[in-house]
This record gives sequence, C-alpha cells and structure tokens, in this order.
Amino acid sequence: MTPATRHLTPQTKDARMPIALTQPRAIAGAACRTPWGEAAAGLPGAADTELPKLVGFVVSRFSPLVHDVVTACLGAPGTPDDLVGDLGPRTAIVLATLYGDTTTTDTATQRLVAGQVHSPLLFFQSVTTSILGHLTKRYGITGQLTCLSAGGDLAADALRTADLLLDQDDVEQVLVIGVEIEPGQRATWVHERTAAEEGLDALPAGDTAVALLLRRTTPGLPELRFVPAEAGRTATTAAPWSAPFGWLRALVETAQAAERISAGRVTRAIVHSSGPDRFQVGPTAP
Repeated sequence: MTPATRHLTPQTKDARMPIALTQPRAIAGAACRTPWGEAAAGLPGAADTELPKLVGFVVSRFSPLVHDVVTACLGAPGTPDDLVGDLGPRTAIVLATLYGDTTTTDTATQRLVAGQVHSPLLFFQSVTTSILGHLTKRYGITGQLTCLSAGGDLAADALRTADLLLDQDDVEQVLVIGVEIEPGQRATWVHERTAAEEGLDALPAGDTAVALLLRRTTPGLPELRFVPAEAGRTATTAAPWSAPFGWLRALVETAQAAERISAGRVTRAIVHSSGPDRFQVGPTAP
C-alpha cells in the first residue's frame, strides 16, 4: 500500500497558524550537514564539499545530502545505532524544502532546450521525494510521507506537521528533514522577485540539510518545547550565528542544542525561528 501523503496549502507570514508544538517532543536523533567548503568552517555539520556517491542519483547534491544527513541522524540500518529498527511502520517522514532539487530541474531543462536526449535518471530524481523512497526501503519505513514547500516560516511549519502526526495513535516517531541546496541563478532570480510578495523566507548561503527524529516525551532524551512570546519583549536586530542557514536556522539550532545537551555541555538553549515562534531545547521535564 502506498503511504498516505498530506498536501498543505502554502501559507504567508500574515496567516494565523496554530502554535508549532502543542506539547513537548523528545529529540531522539539529530544531525546537520553544511558542506559548502570554507564557508562552513566553525558551523555545526561542516564537512568536505564532496558528498559520498549515491547509486541511482546523478549530477545534483540534493539527494546525496538528504541521504547523508538522515543516515547520520538515524544510524546505519541494521546496526545497534539504528533508531528505526522495528518501528518502521510507525515512523513518519516530513521533508521540507523551499525549491527542491533545482540542480536536477535546471539540468533537465537545459538538455531539453539544447535538443539532447533526456536522461531517465534525471526524470526519476526530479521528484523531490524520490530520495525518500530510497531511504524508506533501506530502513523499512512504511509510515506517512509528507513533503512541504511553503512561504512564511517553513521550519516552524515542518515542526507543526510533525507535531500533528505525533498526535496519531499509529505514529511513534517522525523524521523531520529540512534541505536546501545552494541557490542557482534561476532560484536566486525567482526568490529576489517573489520573496516579499509571497512571504518567502531567506535561502541558506549554501547546501544545507538537517534531520531531527522526534518522539513523544521520553525520559533521558532532550526535549523540544514551544515558548510563548514574552509580553513587551523587544526583538534583537543583531544577526544570529545561524543566519547563514536562512529558513533552516531553527532546525540547525535545534540539532546543535540537542547534541550539546546530550553531551552535558549546556542545560538548555533557546531556539529562534525566522518567524515569530520560539522554542526551548532542554532535559525532559520531571
């Protein structure tokens, strides 16, 4: 049976949305990848520019980036580190991306205009969720798959969707993936001309992917919770360290905070999304 896929209508920053998390959620796994060379120095997830080859995917780094960050988050399938195990049927996935695999789309378009033969591989991977099919087969995940692309605060929308899924009895955990590859000429042109009108958030400075495995509150795991806005609180104008990640900043900050809390380096951390939502990562409440 094909997993059910939800389709959410794109929202703008002015739309009234429910809070991103109705209750605290445990962070069972977290990873981020920022492989754009020297620009990633000092940032969490910094890696070599080249990613491991992924059989069946060519040209673009979109799918290899997703594959790499998910494997880092979930652990290798069938190993003691595998966080899916026998929970495959009760694991859902939320993939959030503003523009998707623009490299594949642009390459296919350029070949078509040039009168070249279309590559079957480009046709296959032009579907944003094709990499999810590869990953679900590796991990035995048969839960719901959701792909989001929206204006406004896309990171908060991804967490909001995961929160809704975790309220379902047949869902035990949700893998949240945020990914954007370095914007090319077309994506940059479109974004510059539509961002303000459509409520689109900033793009990252380069290839970025984040994976968070969220569960219901679990003792011993870091916890992500929504923090209500403080009355009279004045927003700071200083650029945060996570600004280069664009709309992904809240997911990157969450991944880093979870790792630091698990390692005992901090007790809690405040996460700011690019919209009005704020979150706190800390130990599980007693």
